[in-house]
Amino acid sequence: MARDIKFREWDEVRERLYGSGLSYGEREDYDDSIGFRFLHQEQETENRVIEQFTCLKDTNGVDIYENDIVKFKDDHFGDNKSHYGIVEYSEYAELVIGNIMLSRVFQAVEVIGNIHKNPELLEEK
Repeated sequence: MARDIKFREWDEVRERLYGSGLSYGEREDYDDSIGFRFLHQEQETENRVIEQFTCLKDTNGVDIYENDIVKFKDDHFGDNKSHYGIVEYSEYAELVIGNIMLSRVFQAVEVIGNIHKNPELLEEK
């Protein structure tokens, strides 16, 4: 079974998330104010954050990427409350939400945002 190896990129300068592929390289832009198309070449800069697809989908079929903010319920907490966290790689290269392995709870996870576009979701609930 082949797995999808996909990346997305957060461009800090443009404050924009590129969902498929990377923003640098040859690209075509369109300037609405003057009705003009132009090609240009961009180089990779340090103002970009590359995030990898986890190969998992949330309860709504949405791809889960590094730095996504997720909501989930975990029976191991002994409560029925929703918990929130950031999808990250641990020091052992395991995908985790805090100290919980994503592979254990991904079927109960819902992507509600990411750390770049929705930092307010990280505030204490």
